Amino acid sequence: MKKTVIVIVGPTAVGKTNLSIEVAKQFNGEIISGDSMQVYKTMDIGTAKVTPVEMQGIPHYLIDQIEPNEAYSVADFKEDVQKYIHEISERGKLPIIVGGSGLYIQGALYNYHFSDKQRDESITKRLEEQLEKHGISPLYEYLQEVDPAQAEKIHPNNHRRVIRALEIYETTGKKMSEIEATQTKESPYHIIFIGLEMERKLLYEQINHRVDLMMEAGLLAEVKRLYELGLKDCQSMKAIGYKEFIPYFEGFQELEEAIELLKRNSRRYAKRQYTWFKNKMDITWYSMNPDEKIENYKKILKDIEGILKKI
Repeated sequence: MKKTVIVIVGPTAVGKTNLSIEVAKQFNGEIISGDSMQVYKTMDIGTAKVTPVEMQGIPHYLIDQIEPNEAYSVADFKEDVQKYIHEISERGKLPIIVGGSGLYIQGALYNYHFSDKQRDESITKRLEEQLEKHGISPLYEYLQEVDPAQAEKIHPNNHRRVIRALEIYETTGKKMSEIEATQTKESPYHIIFIGLEMERKLLYEQINHRVDLMMEAGLLAEVKRLYELGLKDCQSMKAIGYKEFIPYFEGFQELEEAIELLKRNSRRYAKRQYTWFKNKMDITWYSMNPDEKIENYKKILKDIEGILKKI
């Protein structure tokens, strides 16, 4: 018997956290964070981590598990998510994943097999230095040479994915396209996908406002503390919300520029999230208009109830 999992996805700042609490209260659920950055302790404001008050007594998992100087891979995430799905289901509760990180969620839900080899930070650093010195073109041409099928799937502007594909090739000797082709298309879970979307102009206004609220809540001090601990080269500090302030701390940028860069990167990330989920998963999408929040929630809860009755 497949375990049932509800998965709530969508771009940043669209309202996933609030909906997840309502779904958990209605259907006796417990929540697993699908945001791979919320696993880090003390990185609260920049990751938009749910607060104890917002939780309303609903148990949350995969939050505050490791220190900011520790690495956390997609394979680690998969193992943790599957463990929590099992434990929550065994207690007679309904697991609800809220995210976030598209590849991570897909890998966990479809039981992808990841390489046992750890990330080679020296290779990543070398590729990042090449990017900084020579731009993306030579790296993208290299990817086209060693893994043309994967290069077709990745836009040259997506520097992180280009570097990741090359890192996998250099670390394992395998093409990322070949690894992806061997992955299973069927999930061991019965998944109810709920996608939240919002008119772009309105979403971007929400994102900009959220960044302003983060700054008021002390984001700068949060990032500065991590920077002063010497963590600027750690995986955790490469996240949006943190990396944008490093040039400011090092005297290369004004604070206002860093804030605007954070807003821009957050908007672009939201667009990438939306596109990724649209292309990769079979999701039922709901338009979220803040003026119709109650009506939106009622429809989603009713639809979930109907699906659960059929399982």
